Amino acid sequence: MKICDFPASIQTYRLMEEPVFFPWIVHPGSNVVNQEIFSRVYGMFRTLQQDGYYQPGLTEVKGTYQVKNNQDCIVSFTFSLFANAPNLAHPVEYMDSVTADVSRDKVYALSEQFKPGSGWEKAVNRLIEAQIEERDIPLLDGFPGIGPNQKYYLADKSLVIYFDEYEMTPGYVGFPMFPISGYALQEDVQDSSPLGVMLSSG
Repeated sequence: MKICDFPASIQTYRLMEEPVFFPWIVHPGSNVVNQEIFSRVYGMFRTLQQDGYYQPGLTEVKGTYQVKNNQDCIVSFTFSLFANAPNLAHPVEYMDSVTADVSRDKVYALSEQFKPGSGWEKAVNRLIEAQIEERDIPLLDGFPGIGPNQKYYLADKSLVIYFDEYEMTPGYVGFPMFPISGYALQEDVQDSSPLGVMLSSG
């Protein structure tokens, strides 16, 4: 039996005393991936504190996660942290994500999904711009294009690019998300990357 014959086993853990939950991959040699997952989730909580929104005993905090992909050794998670308190004009929410290859114990940045020098950034920006126009998404100051640390996740054979609240759209839009078929970018995709593995799977 190969290690990727079945989805990765996942357990749920709680962050300290607050109801902030995160996944933990139960597989030998997954230390790097699990450390990155914890770092992202704890990082959102630290940002909440640094932004001045957290008051112990007064702030309602809830952290959840979703498994967006778990097949062929490729896992992709999104993490959400919600907070509300009497002194806040409205609730605040943070979002982050991790995409990794469990068999390699490696977390991938968006750029690592693609061949170097392939011009994939222009292709992704073009597809996002088309969705902005088609979906009539309001912008604060135009579309800035994807950044060097762009947030994303994988859902089967699709790449989903997303942006933080207020990063480029009004707050009522929430987290603008742009699903892109991996096949639309296939010429630029690195075969050994998580997206490449998903595109080559049955």
